[in-house]
Formats: sequence, structure tokens, C-alpha cells
Amino acid sequence: MSKSSTILRQYEVIAGISSRMLSEARANHWDEVVTLGEQYQAAVESLRSLNQLSDEDRLARRDLLTRILDDDANIRLLAAPELNRLGMLLGSMKRQHTVLQAYCAPLLKQ
Repeated sequence: MSKSSTILRQYEVIAGISSRMLSEARANHWDEVVTLGEQYQAAVESLRSLNQLSDEDRLARRDLLTRILDDDANIRLLAAPELNRLGMLLGSMKRQHTVLQAYCAPLLKQ
């Protein structure tokens, strides 16, 4: 198997993972998105050990990269509301903690 086809096969694996991540994000299955994200990261890291592509393979890679980047952009759009909701929850928890400290700390010192 040529090095070039190995590289393209790895890009196809990455594109498949990103497509699955987008499907899970659309289904609001965020735990699965995170799990797939770990696989995605490992697949991308494995590209570092692979070398150059032919001109024909570069065109194929460009199509795969476009798919991967489109999936990534869509996942980010779907994740943004969830991340905002989590940020608001954390802010609310911090305010509650501050109020509890302000009102309960004097009682604990007695």
C-alpha cells in the first residue's frame, strides 16, 4: 500500500468520525460527541507521522478537509447553546456559593 493511499485513508477515517460527531450533536447526544472527539483527536495525531501526497491525492484530500471543516463548523453551532447554558449554570452556582458563604460564615464562627 502506498504512503499516499494510507494518508488519504486516514483523512477518510477522520471525515467519518466528524460526520458521526455531527449526527450525534444533532441528536443532542453530547457524551457521544465527546467520546468521538477523543477518537477524532487520536486520528488527527496519527497524520503527523505520514508524509507527502501526490497532486491527485491533494485534490482528494481537499474534498475530505472541506467535509471535515463543514462538520466541525456545524458541530460548533449546535454546541454553542449548550455551552452557554452550562456557563449560566456555573455562574448561578457560584452566586449561590457566595451567598451561602456570606450568610453562613458568621454562624459557623459562633
